[in-house]
Amino acid sequence: MRRRTVTAGNLEEFLQATAPTPAAAGTGEQPAPPTAPPAAAPAAAPRAADHGLRTEFEFELPRGYVDEAGTVHRHGSMRLATARDELRPQIDLRVKENPAYLSVVLLSQVITRLGTITDVHAGVVERMYATDVAFLQDFYRRVNSEGHTRAAVTCPHCEGGFEVDLSGGRLGES
Repeated sequence: MRRRTVTAGNLEEFLQATAPTPAAAGTGEQPAPPTAPPAAAPAAAPRAADHGLRTEFEFELPRGYVDEAGTVHRHGSMRLATARDELRPQIDLRVKENPAYLSVVLLSQVITRLGTITDVHAGVVERMYATDVAFLQDFYRRVNSEGHTRAAVTCPHCEGGFEVDLSGGRLGES
């Protein structure tokens, strides 16, 4: 039996070359040359955006992350967590040694962007100010448990109740 290496680049060619044709089956004839695949194939599964499911949430950190160059990064985005995101930290050695490290690993997996930083890893979260980490922990809980970023608050002066969107700017700023 001869082995053949199939790569993504030649997969379609390989499938066409090895596909049996009904006309040639059992007659000993050479199969007809393969025909081109249809121009547009329907998507295998509908995307989340097609159903109106929001999977990524923008945020603004209260203080901001300061990188090695001294640049402050305040705006970012966080995606919804998956079951894998919640399970992976459980086998991380840093979390086994120090359970408090769980939130650092978890946040580093779901933050997709922080300013111009697209590779947000545990080291980035470790170097954030405690107020920003607390904000992100609450933000994570809200988007993954409640499905939104709004919070009910009460005015300390008039005691009127209203909602604020935590993903927006600082309170009192326009």
